[in-house]
Amino acid sequence: MVHGKFITLEGGEGAGKTTQATYIKEFLQSRGKRVLLTREPGGSLGAELIRRLLVDRTAYSWDPLTEYLLFTAARRDHILKTIKPALEEGIWVICDRFYDSSIVYQGYAQHVPSEMLTTIYDFISEGIIPNLTLILNISPEEGLIRAHKRSNHEDRFEQMSLQFHQQIRKGFLEIAKSHPERCVVVNAEEEEYQIRDTIIKVIESHLF
Repeated sequence: MVHGKFITLEGGEGAGKTTQATYIKEFLQSRGKRVLLTREPGGSLGAELIRRLLVDRTAYSWDPLTEYLLFTAARRDHILKTIKPALEEGIWVICDRFYDSSIVYQGYAQHVPSEMLTTIYDFISEGIIPNLTLILNISPEEGLIRAHKRSNHEDRFEQMSLQFHQQIRKGFLEIAKSHPERCVVVNAEEEEYQIRDTIIKVIESHLF
């Protein structure tokens, strides 16, 4: 059986990942693909339970490594229960955030050694690597303005300093440079429909 493709969307707060993930799902379905839209942290029952601990603005403050281990526990459950079975059935999986977010948020921004993060991921990943990672690039200032307009209590990371979010942006761009075989940077400061059209062209050129 032909495996499905795995597409991840990454970027800072307010970049529009969730909106664009929905557009991607609609596009792929129009091309006759079976599609699963999921997210991190979350995407499986166990991972959604851990999500409540991690993203609520009233969440307990762990040190960065402990935080990464919680994200990793959620990711492991997500991979085993949702992502891997879907891909093996030939379903295309779209994920709003994945492992690159951990490399950036706990690695670049909070200084957990990248080799430690990578080693742990390699151990739990079941060999899952995205076929395409879309990095939605937006200035932290604009992204936070957009993010604050959402009526959402899951905003712990949005409360971090501007410097923190600048590090997040820098980290994602560094990942794109390090992994050009799967990463494409998309200008997320354009109009929503322009971003959608750009992403569709990228998917057509990379995965079809």
